[in-house]
Amino acid sequence: MTVETGARRQDPEQPGAQPPEAPARSWRGLGWGFVVKLLLMGLVNALGVSIILSAINVEAWGILAAATALLLIADVIYFTKRTLPLKYIYPGLVFLAVFQVFTLAYTGYVAFTNYGTGHAGSIEQAVDAALIQDERRVEDSLSYPLAIVTGGDELGFAIVDEDGYVQVGTAEQPLEPVDGAVGNDGAPSEVDGWEVVPRAELFADPELQQDVIDLRVPVSDDAEDGSLRTRDASTAAIYTSSLEWDPEAQTLTDTETGVVYEASESGNFVAEDGSQLPAGWVVTVGFDNFVRAITDAALAGPLLKVTAWTFAFATLTVLTSFGLGLLFAIIFNDPRIRARRTMRTLFILPYAFPAFMSALLWRGMLNREFGILNDWFFFGADINWLGDPWLAKFAVLWVNLWLSYPYWFLVCTGALQALPGETMEAARIDGAGRWRQFRSITLPLLLVSTAPLAIASFAFNFNNFTIIYMLTEGGPPFPGTSGLGSTDILISAIYHISGVDGGVADYGLASALSIVVFVVVGVISAIAFRQTRKLEEI
Repeated sequence: MTVETGARRQDPEQPGAQPPEAPARSWRGLGWGFVVKLLLMGLVNALGVSIILSAINVEAWGILAAATALLLIADVIYFTKRTLPLKYIYPGLVFLAVFQVFTLAYTGYVAFTNYGTGHAGSIEQAVDAALIQDERRVEDSLSYPLAIVTGGDELGFAIVDEDGYVQVGTAEQPLEPVDGAVGNDGAPSEVDGWEVVPRAELFADPELQQDVIDLRVPVSDDAEDGSLRTRDASTAAIYTSSLEWDPEAQTLTDTETGVVYEASESGNFVAEDGSQLPAGWVVTVGFDNFVRAITDAALAGPLLKVTAWTFAFATLTVLTSFGLGLLFAIIFNDPRIRARRTMRTLFILPYAFPAFMSALLWRGMLNREFGILNDWFFFGADINWLGDPWLAKFAVLWVNLWLSYPYWFLVCTGALQALPGETMEAARIDGAGRWRQFRSITLPLLLVSTAPLAIASFAFNFNNFTIIYMLTEGGPPFPGTSGLGSTDILISAIYHISGVDGGVADYGLASALSIVVFVVVGVISAIAFRQTRKLEEI
């Protein structure tokens, strides 16, 4: 017998029964997962919109299209239920596209241009640079006491003209009279609609000082009247350029000498006598960078030596470090060796230190004058380890061996311990000696597991910039050349050619060489991996 209390329950099948009310859907019912997703997508969309607006401001239409497409795809994926796998794959694909595919594609684009020192912008920027570089102070120009003024984001000059009126102007707005007051030093102290920058604030801000020095304020709407410039931020004078730009003919004419500089396909303004202006612009040069790398006498010879040394360095490093690591692994795999764990720990210590710190330490020890290597081990002999080309190469190989063999020691130790014991026992029963066992069984089985690692080690050392730059910086330099040296490998040579270290930049040539290195390492790795498949048949 069932007893019901409270309100009588209705049977939905009885006549007149009301269906149960559905529970109200609340914000809590959406789930915390949806709330977190909504917040994260809000941040993603805010970031995407900011990138889109920035791309519009700088007229980067390629970035605008890519950012818009990626943002729309992200919204579709994360606000629909039929794209569950893409919710996990899409972030990785985006990072791959931005940090790998885009970088590689942009490097390829730069490789076919003349981008570098003197060719770093558009033709309009090159014209502005040429006009600025040719500016000279007008002979009868007065020195006007100057006040630096700001209005919002604009920076301007305020002066007092010959008639005692205050005039103000910016890079976009020529000088025009305004109401203001003159200070005791003769410079405007008050400018209507503008804020005068105090001297103390100006001198305390190096970035603002540079902006002031770079600022040019047109005297009038006629560019031939010149513009105001300042060298010390306290006085200004009128400067004008003798060059005249003709946008239709694409020429710059020197009004003093009559020489006409025409825009050439190489991205320079060139005169009939072959002289050219230093300011240029970026143009596509096709395969010129690749051809120049092998035909330019001043470049091809050093690059050929660098390429040969790169292959030798990577190959010898892998062979010597693998051989030494395997030797120590075999020795300390013998159970008769006492304190094996302690010895193994000591032998892998070089692997525990950062490579750049170890390289700097060895650089000091190999120093010709006060290095401990000469003092302690060669009785104070004057051995120029880092100044002689062959000794420097030996030093690089030695230091890299010291850094690399612990890795192979660990790898080979694990591989030896994983070898099947019954195979070695069968070989001993058949009468095989230790050398025969090593040559016919141990080494082939080791290569099955270590060959892919050796290929990866070769690719790493082919681009081992750290050890070269920290130990020798690529030196000693080749005689009669600048930039490249005897211990440079291709990656450090590319670094020097790019001009990042303060030299003349040639990003086009550096990018072309980067593409060559990428192709070489890819081809060698593909061939080597294909050959290692034969070892699996053992």
